[in-house]
Amino acid sequence: MNGAQALIASLTGAGVDVCFMNPGTSEMHFVAALDSVPQMRGVLALFEGVATGAADGYARLAGRPAAVLLHLGPGLANGLANLHNARRAGTPVLVIVGAHATGHVRYDAPLQSDIEALARTVSGWVHTSGTTRDLAHDAMRALAAARRGQIATLILPADVSWTDGGTLAPARPDPSARPTNPTQPTNLTHPASPAHPVQRNTSTMVDDSKISAVAGLLSSHALLFLGGKASSERGLRAASRISVATGVRLLAETFPARMERGAGLPAVDRLAYLAEQAEAQLAGIAHLILAGARSPVSFFAYPGQASDLVPAGCSVTVLADRDQDAEAALERLADLVAPGAQPVLAAPAVRPAEPGPLTAISLANTIAASLPEGAIVSDEANTSGFALPTALTGAARHSLLTLTGGSIGQGLPVATGAAIAAPDRPVLCVEADGSAMYTIQALWTQAREQLNVTTVLINNAAYAILRMELARTAAGQAGERAARMLDLSGPTPDFTAISTGFGVPAVRVTTAEDLDRELRRSYAEPGPHLIEAIVPPVIPAPGTAW
Repeated sequence: MNGAQALIASLTGAGVDVCFMNPGTSEMHFVAALDSVPQMRGVLALFEGVATGAADGYARLAGRPAAVLLHLGPGLANGLANLHNARRAGTPVLVIVGAHATGHVRYDAPLQSDIEALARTVSGWVHTSGTTRDLAHDAMRALAAARRGQIATLILPADVSWTDGGTLAPARPDPSARPTNPTQPTNLTHPASPAHPVQRNTSTMVDDSKISAVAGLLSSHALLFLGGKASSERGLRAASRISVATGVRLLAETFPARMERGAGLPAVDRLAYLAEQAEAQLAGIAHLILAGARSPVSFFAYPGQASDLVPAGCSVTVLADRDQDAEAALERLADLVAPGAQPVLAAPAVRPAEPGPLTAISLANTIAASLPEGAIVSDEANTSGFALPTALTGAARHSLLTLTGGSIGQGLPVATGAAIAAPDRPVLCVEADGSAMYTIQALWTQAREQLNVTTVLINNAAYAILRMELARTAAGQAGERAARMLDLSGPTPDFTAISTGFGVPAVRVTTAEDLDRELRRSYAEPGPHLIEAIVPPVIPAPGTAW
């Protein structure tokens, strides 16, 4: 077999059986090998940022690494934004980047670039494979690195791919692995049916001494800040037990990679995006305890404001780092300080939207009221989604995926990958219009793969977030020329036409009752759907009264 065949066969043997891709000439032997190794499912994307974002969404749901194939340095560059989001999420992603044949490099052809340098901006592990004989073994090393919750980039020269003499390589065992099943949520009326029911959690355990030290800090003047795997059902239930018994306050990171939410689960608020609101949430805290989360900082610097959001005089203690088993640490802490306590669970509670023209609030209430049990929600609603977290608290049980790295254009690709990872669960993507334009090509992949994704595309014809930031950064009043940079009208994109052109049926709605009807219809019908929701911008145009 050639190198590409050995590579793909070894990956599928190790449990990696989906590869998102946007290939080019250097990757043609990899593409051809898909026929000789049919266990690998190739998923084509029309843009590299869709492929990388889909790999992120897939791995967040599947709990195992996703593979993505990119073409040379420029292809990797096109996919970097969503690899940045995946890095921030701690998502295990194996990136395979095709490179020029070894003997061709010295000619400095037009597409020659420093792929390793680009890869290191987002990768925790980077290697260029040098021989066909070693290729599959290099891939297993990359896979082992990715399983540690990072991006691993394997650069594949074309001649290493096409040359005969490839050999299979077994997956590298991880002695710290423990059986888990992150794809399938519990207590669902219609649970998912994952293709691989037994996954592996490779996080390291927390020392008993650290558990005991944190126990001594718990009180109503302490805050337990949850992130990473602490946002799972196990983590949330344990944290709620701790709060019930000790009075410690609970808060989750602003943009969790995956958070279980809805009726029947503890309701934990997230740290606010705006620094001034986050400071109010953290006010009065004497001890900040981190469970899988980073210490909170402001997303941007603002004139006259601090970047560090930890209150003055507040101690910061790490219960579990992001690469440690935060779920087990929280359960052990709960058993120590709250042996008889029960978690406080959110009751089913949704507020049907008032009939009439859509607003950000009626949008959120309508989405919550119609959400099916076991849904996956990819939230990139941005300013128009400010009411969603509250509305979804008592909605049907769901998994929430958010914009971990802040690089917009994640929502549609992540929803695409999540739908492939969990085909028996409905996926809802709540997408802002400005963000959608970065990776709108994801709709084509959804149509080709016939994925059960419903996209609510919120069209407010504005970059409303930038209107808000213009004021918050004290950049001054926007004049006519500046205001044009914060506006998406003239012409306003027609998302129903764009969606239809990509093969996804679409409708436009302007009222809450129309949105409710179309949401329920889309969940009942197989395949992708797009609902363009016309909602006034939360932040009006510069010069307009609030």
